Amino acid sequence: MRYLHSSLILIAFCVFSAYGQTPETSSEVATKVDAIYQAMVDKDKSILENLTSDKLNYGHSSGTIEDKVQFIDAVINGSFDYISITPEEQKIIISGDVALVRHIFVTHALNDGKPTNVRIGNLMTFQKQNGDWKLLGRQAYKL
Repeated sequence: MRYLHSSLILIAFCVFSAYGQTPETSSEVATKVDAIYQAMVDKDKSILENLTSDKLNYGHSSGTIEDKVQFIDAVINGSFDYISITPEEQKIIISGDVALVRHIFVTHALNDGKPTNVRIGNLMTFQKQNGDWKLLGRQAYKL
């Protein structure tokens, strides 16, 4: 009986540790995704600086990789002007201080003044730093 009780406790611990997330935590991360995308539409440098890690590694579907400074500069000063960004089919997995966000990145934008629509896959990695979720990595890929 003691073995059964210990086994049940261990199984329960493993199950809950594996998922390690609450709806509130997933909601916090989803809110950060939305805030980053809104800051990209608004070209809000201070919000982008606040929501991204100093060690940001931002990968585009073209293969271009940017650090934090390059990413923010491209959003603020680049030729791509976001009109709207929508994450579709979003799934969030949280393990400790790391959150993985996978979704379809859908944007309507102007590229050098010409309307364009983009639909690509996207994997974002957030890390909890000093009690706040920061974007640490992002990799887009062609669907």
